[in-house]
Amino acid sequence: MSESADRIAAILARGPVVPVIVIDSLAQAVPLARALVDGGLHVLEITLRTPVALEALRAIASEVRDAVVGVGTVLDRSQLDAAAKAGAQFAVSPGATPQLLDAARGHAVPLLPGAATVSEVMFLREHGYRHLKFFPAEASGGAKFLSSLASVIPDVRFCPTGGVTPGNAGSYLAIPNVLCVGGSWMLPKDRVAAGDWDAIRVAARAASELRAST
Repeated sequence: MSESADRIAAILARGPVVPVIVIDSLAQAVPLARALVDGGLHVLEITLRTPVALEALRAIASEVRDAVVGVGTVLDRSQLDAAAKAGAQFAVSPGATPQLLDAARGHAVPLLPGAATVSEVMFLREHGYRHLKFFPAEASGGAKFLSSLASVIPDVRFCPTGGVTPGNAGSYLAIPNVLCVGGSWMLPKDRVAAGDWDAIRVAARAASELRAST
């Protein structure tokens, strides 16, 4: 594997769940990240869906010890470059385009590109990617789809995201080609808005202890 692929593999192996985080208020960023890390979830994906996302990433990267913070919903070169300047340790995209892959080649921030079909998986594999986001997971066939890929494309590993819940996460984690799952169920909007970091810490702890269902 390339150095970039090695870095993505090591990040995804840190735990069973990667929280997918939407931050509306910069004041929430650091305490929210600390609650997740204290609960055992160290790899955090800050999505580029709000105006404060990059500032929030920068604050977490500098202030939250033991957080491995990355950026999600990366669509183009400018966002990838901005993520690097903000201190991102990885980037996640919902899909992949030739332009984005060209930008990611040799970039300081390793990319986890998204795929939802067999052809997309094969396309990314041809470009050297062995670790992919499977998105939107439930809408694209769920655990059964990924299980069917395990024998035909055995050298590609996935982080399914989109519709993943505590109820179905174990089914994904039981598949040999799944390293972890992405989700936001441990971040209910009302608890985040209320600053109930204890509740989020408890939910994060439960997520960090998820195991494959057999």
